Amino acid sequence: MLTGTGVALITPFTSAGEVDYASLERTVNNLINGRVDFLVVLGTTGESATLTDEEKQQIVQCVAVATRGRVPLVLGAGGNDTAALVRSLQTIDTSAFSALLSVAPYYNRPSQQGLYAHFAALAQASPLPILLYNIPSRTGVNLEAETTLRLARDFGNIVGIKESSGSMSQLMQLLAHRPDDFSVLCGDDALGVPAVLMGAQGLISVMANIFPKDTAEMIRLALKGRTHRALELHYRYLDFMALLCKEGNPVGIKTAMGLAALCDETVRLPLVRGSESLRSEMAAFLKR
Repeated sequence: MLTGTGVALITPFTSAGEVDYASLERTVNNLINGRVDFLVVLGTTGESATLTDEEKQQIVQCVAVATRGRVPLVLGAGGNDTAALVRSLQTIDTSAFSALLSVAPYYNRPSQQGLYAHFAALAQASPLPILLYNIPSRTGVNLEAETTLRLARDFGNIVGIKESSGSMSQLMQLLAHRPDDFSVLCGDDALGVPAVLMGAQGLISVMANIFPKDTAEMIRLALKGRTHRALELHYRYLDFMALLCKEGNPVGIKTAMGLAALCDETVRLPLVRGSESLRSEMAAFLKR
C-alpha cells in the first residue's frame, strides 16, 4: 500500500531538447535524500506524451539504476486505446516497479461503464498492481467515486487512486467507502494537507521535485495528526503551488528548477518555456 509523499518526476532536457540523463540521476538522488516515499516515472509531469519509446526505455533504466531499490517506483502507463494499452503491457520492462499509474482515457470521453470496462481489461492484463488516475481537467471525463469503488471491490490488483478532480466531496466519498487496503492519494499539491487530514493516505506531488524535504515533512506531519505544523508548511508554500499551475505543468516546475540551477527549463512542444512574468514571480518566491 503506497502512502506518504510520491513525486511526479520531471524529465529534464538539455537546451537542445535531448533527455538530460545526468540531471535526471541527480534529481532522483536529491528526492531520495529529501526523504520522499516513492517516485512516479513517465507521468504527465514527466512529459511522457512527447517522449519516444526508446527514450522511455532509457529513462526507466536510468531511474531504476539511480534509485537502487531505495524507494518504490511507479510507472505511468495510460492511453485512450484500451487494446493498444493492453498490448503495450506485454513489452514494457516492469521489473523495477511496484505499481502502474494509469490515467483515465482522454479525448474520446467514455461513459462510466466505458471507464469501468477499460480499467477492468487493464487489471486483467497488468503484471503489476494498478493505481487509477483521475484528472478530468486533462482527460475531459471524471472517474466518479462510485466507479472507482466498484473497480476497487471487483479487482484485487487495483490498489489505489491518484485523485485530481479537485472535488473535496468526491474525495470524501472515496475515503468514506474505500476498502481498507485501497490508497487514496491526492494529486494536487494545494489540496495535499487538507486531503490527508481528511483521511487520504498521501500526496503525489509536483512541488517535491524542487522542495522534497519540506513536502515530505508536510505530509508526514499531516499523517501523524500534527495539524498545526503541517498547515504552517502548507501555507508557507501555498503561493508557490499556485505559481506551478499558472502556465501549466510541467512548465511551472521546470521554470522554478531552472532558476534554482537544478535543470534546464526546456520543455517540448507544444509546451513552451515559462514567460518572463512567471520567471520573475518564481524568482521572487525562491529568494524568500
